[in-house]
Amino acid sequence: MSVDHYENFPVASLLCPPSLRPAVAAIYWFARTADDLADEGDAPAAERQSDLAAYRRDLQAVIAGQAPSPRWPAVFGPLAAAIARFRLPPQLLHDLLSAFEQDVVQHDYADRDELLDYCRRSANPVGRLLLHLYGIRDDAALAQSDAVCSALQLANFWQDLGTDTRRGRLYAPRDDRRRHGVEAQALLDRRDGADVRRLVADLVGWARSLMQRGAPLVHAIPGRAGWELRLVIQGGLRILEKIEQMGFATLLARPRLTWRDAPLVVWRALCMRPADASMASETP
Repeated sequence: MSVDHYENFPVASLLCPPSLRPAVAAIYWFARTADDLADEGDAPAAERQSDLAAYRRDLQAVIAGQAPSPRWPAVFGPLAAAIARFRLPPQLLHDLLSAFEQDVVQHDYADRDELLDYCRRSANPVGRLLLHLYGIRDDAALAQSDAVCSALQLANFWQDLGTDTRRGRLYAPRDDRRRHGVEAQALLDRRDGADVRRLVADLVGWARSLMQRGAPLVHAIPGRAGWELRLVIQGGLRILEKIEQMGFATLLARPRLTWRDAPLVVWRALCMRPADASMASETP
């Protein structure tokens, strides 16, 4: 299991009903390709913005039932089929793309609300699209899905603190940095210290509380999808736990889930109960 961006969300796995796998894969590749346009390689910002603008035009075309350009046939062919069959909400797809466009130009965030607005567009639409495929529309489930997806995005940020700062990206909000006395340049220079670790500990606690808030969603989703979500949630919580176990030193090293974590993650997923859906760290 991985808590990498977009690998947070299981893609056409064995737990996904066969009838939904093409649509899930189409959503994944739409998001993955846009993410790569925004982040991968060494293209200048202007070129990335131009590519993403072309990508948005193709998205608008398939939403309108028109032919996209021939540039990304493996993305927009399957996506057009999924939109037509399942009536995917167009705004969620546009929201995803807006987050990738933002990645090109914004690398720092003022406060938690601003960062959560980014998560609202970069992560939450994927959860809402998956709920849409399963026919789940109620407000409580959508809010819980948003909490889980934002928590997974935040877990990825704190897991990748050293990687992101090497790329000039500061996802730890300025308000939090000021509260803990951490200068932006210290993070960019990867100068670890007690103040940085207190900052990371605070941010990990924030992500954990969001995850626990959304965890009861597993009991609203029927069948294999509910079990898959249990594993996703427990995998995210396990990453946060591993960050804590390494003393919150993710500026220096990146924790990962390995096969050794699988039995514990599975056990905790099995132990989730309606009265305590957020069970995260009781070791059997």
